[in-house]
Amino acid sequence: MDYNLARVLKPRRRPIIQSGFRSTNAAYPLLHIDTLNNALSSSTRKDDVDPVLYVPGYSSDGKQSACCHVKCGDVRILAPIRGDVDPLFAFAFIQTFIDILQDYFGTLSAATLRDHFDVVYQAKTLDSIGYPNTTSPNQLRDIVLPPSLLQKILTVTGVAGLANTNTGHGNITPFSSPIPWRKAGLRYSSNEIYFDVTEQLKAIVGPTGTLSCEVFGKIDSNPKLSGTPDLQLTFTNPDSLGDTSFHPCVRLQRWKRDKVLSFVPPDGRFTLMEYRYLPPTSKSLSAPSAQVPVPFTLKPVVTIEEDGGCFDVALTSRLSTRLFNKVVVEFYLGDGSSGVNCTASHGTSWSFDSQTSKVRWDLKNVPPSGTHSLRGSWVSSQKYPRPARAFRVKYDIAKYSYSSIKIDQLRMTGETYKPFKGFRANSKGDVDWRW
Repeated sequence: MDYNLARVLKPRRRPIIQSGFRSTNAAYPLLHIDTLNNALSSSTRKDDVDPVLYVPGYSSDGKQSACCHVKCGDVRILAPIRGDVDPLFAFAFIQTFIDILQDYFGTLSAATLRDHFDVVYQAKTLDSIGYPNTTSPNQLRDIVLPPSLLQKILTVTGVAGLANTNTGHGNITPFSSPIPWRKAGLRYSSNEIYFDVTEQLKAIVGPTGTLSCEVFGKIDSNPKLSGTPDLQLTFTNPDSLGDTSFHPCVRLQRWKRDKVLSFVPPDGRFTLMEYRYLPPTSKSLSAPSAQVPVPFTLKPVVTIEEDGGCFDVALTSRLSTRLFNKVVVEFYLGDGSSGVNCTASHGTSWSFDSQTSKVRWDLKNVPPSGTHSLRGSWVSSQKYPRPARAFRVKYDIAKYSYSSIKIDQLRMTGETYKPFKGFRANSKGDVDWRW
């Protein structure tokens, strides 16, 4: 498998970094880049292309391939595949590579890649024939210094100082730890670990009620613990967590048997667990599922007329104690829409994007049981416009979780100190409300 990084440029899209791991024709990676560029250029909507694109053979052997691509910020990562390769394998690697770059640089952009080209090129996550090899950030940091640490060493000691640097832990050498995701000899003055729970509700609501509603969550952790601690984490309601996936550090058999997360944590931020919330009346996929109530109501009224239309929408919070933050309501007005004129309630704002033909309603916050409204009209070059049949609502709720998940107990063995632990929950929402 090859991987290529290409920046999205207009009118041309050019590669920034390109690495090949198989003996292929020099035109092989260029064919995939051209295939993606042609798909983007011919798409009627911006960046609305299939994630897997067919690429015809480049030589007389007639070997065909596919181009898997993922957009992240203003860059797009390509992974050409051939033969009997599952595209999900390529997407899993691309996402891992994105996580590594974000772990190193904070944000992934074309400017970041250019500024730290040497670091990116040294971060060889594939072996000599193109199979994933070293994908653990802790292992990579042993052999490829992060740019901030590298810059500090160059500034203080000069280039010669690099010869005496071994990640700041005495004589510890790269890959000296028996645990791939954790370095050996870690020491912290204050030993602490934090858990962040983020849950997202995805729902479709129709005129007669909620049609579908699911909650997906993940638990991120940021441990700063000395030595090699062995942790055991229990929850108050573990049976409500289904379709679980874990970081490689988690012992699966212990979770299956006792619903206990037993693990030796990596050093620094990582995703400990991902899950789907199963309400109490639904313990399996085959059973009828109880639905989590959508925490707001939307009352839309849309009137379609010749050469335009009008709409009136009111959003009301169902929460009695929590505040909605960063609420965004989008409504697609249809092709040829223009002349949009809206009136928003106090404390909110609206905008219209002529390229996407969408009205965007921004609500900085919605107080408990509060109501906001937006009224507007538009004209269209179409005799009878065809707006979307749903409003899309996105929001955040701080210090709130749909599953009410809480940590019951955190035990540690292998070390003598007592760590400080912190727990925080936040929720998001992405709802299509049909009218």
